[in-house]
Amino acid sequence: MATYKKRGAKKSLGSVNRTEELKESKTAEVFDTLDLTANKTEQLVVKYQNIILIFIGAIAICVLSYLGYQNLVYQPKAQEAISELNQAQYYFDLAVNNDESDSLFKKSLLGGEGKYGFLDIIKNYKGTPAAKLARFSAGMAYLNLKDYKNAIIFLDEFSSDDVLLSSLSKGAIGDAFAQINQPEDAYQYYLEAAKINNNIYSTPKYLFKAAMIGLRLKKNSQSLSYLNRIKKEFPESDEANLVDVQIAKLLSLLQ
Repeated sequence: MATYKKRGAKKSLGSVNRTEELKESKTAEVFDTLDLTANKTEQLVVKYQNIILIFIGAIAICVLSYLGYQNLVYQPKAQEAISELNQAQYYFDLAVNNDESDSLFKKSLLGGEGKYGFLDIIKNYKGTPAAKLARFSAGMAYLNLKDYKNAIIFLDEFSSDDVLLSSLSKGAIGDAFAQINQPEDAYQYYLEAAKINNNIYSTPKYLFKAAMIGLRLKKNSQSLSYLNRIKKEFPESDEANLVDVQIAKLLSLLQ
């Protein structure tokens, strides 16, 4: 289970010593470059976040259509839940490309226009497929609101047979842990996300994130293996365009 640690703890002596050693090291310049590249990678993730969220919205629509068909006759409560979820998901989708995204993400959580938000759907329609999907969307909404603690809680409680949604939820937990400076937890969740299903979208995406976090954790050999795997198995992925520079820098560190 994901564990959220309170922020504000003092930096450990080991962290301070490592910083001093890096300053004195001949490879300090290389590490500075790696840090810069990691920052650029984070910017790239932010740049394409909307695309990811739109993709999630499309998945949700497909799932909702399927659920509507399955539950129309014999599960009226589940059908009612789907009707409520449609409106909440509508607010979520609007938030993706809107300047007032925070207010819309909050509306998706709390509801509006006489309809429930994700939180009330989870509470009032327990056990329905719609409530399960609402939990995933709630976690993603909290992530975008930078409420990382709640993002971790809701996404960690989400489970699905859909391998892509499962991968995205694990990866999003990794993103949340990375934002609250728990890199070891982020690293583990990125690896979980990459392993759930081998595909050109989620696997290279989370292998690359694991590699970048691995550099912070001095897992240089493991990071190199993840980058080489992206280059070999997913040459047409977006991440494959980024790995050559990282591989060269890592090799220089491992010499």
